[in-house]
Amino acid sequence: MNAFHPSEDDLHAYLDGQLDAEQMQAVEAYLAANPEVAARVEGWRRDAQQLRAALANLKLPAPNPRLDPAFIRASMRARKQRRLALAASFVLALGAGGLGGWQAREMSLLAANPPMQDALQAHRLFALNPVVDIRARRPGELQAWLDQRFSHAARIPDLGPYGFTPVGGRWLVTEQGAAALLLFEDDQGQRVSLYLRAPGSLYPRMRSGQRRDGELEARYWSRDGYNYALVSREGDPRSEALGRALAF
Repeated sequence: MNAFHPSEDDLHAYLDGQLDAEQMQAVEAYLAANPEVAARVEGWRRDAQQLRAALANLKLPAPNPRLDPAFIRASMRARKQRRLALAASFVLALGAGGLGGWQAREMSLLAANPPMQDALQAHRLFALNPVVDIRARRPGELQAWLDQRFSHAARIPDLGPYGFTPVGGRWLVTEQGAAALLLFEDDQGQRVSLYLRAPGSLYPRMRSGQRRDGELEARYWSRDGYNYALVSREGDPRSEALGRALAF
């Protein structure tokens, strides 16, 4: 019989109490026989306890219904329905519209779905109170975590010269598949995020650009099969330099 070697996902599920009794027993037996791994898991447990304690003492902002996951899912469904409605309208108008109808449809879709809107939503949800899947203080740690699911992701530069250090990363899921949110902060606790995912049908390869959305600013680009966005506070004078550094 092959020796049981739990994966990192198994160990996190063990800490979260998501394993059944047999799996829990197998992991506990493995940890008892591997004290170095057991020490690392215990460190994760302490980190989680400290994070929960820190979040419990935070003064949270007033509830914003636009940040509720149910609202975001409903918005995504509404956008999908609008896309289907536009597609149906295009089919009906195909005989009369020709090329002009196709161009009008594309313009309508682009106007309803500006570039990397999901990056801005993710920043609003997780940058203020970051609950991350990995805590990292060095770019190399964050890079190793990112490479687990994004094998062609560009190398993360050291943002120390710009006043920012890594906080951690979080896995997300979008209509295009897996996405990753990497958080960085300065000495005053101001945070910026780097977001990446596979391209969608509307933006298979984006031209580099930037746009403002309320209190935030997004700089976006494509490289090596992924779409990227740097999201920062609108008007932050460091954003341009950070964008150049992260655009690789």
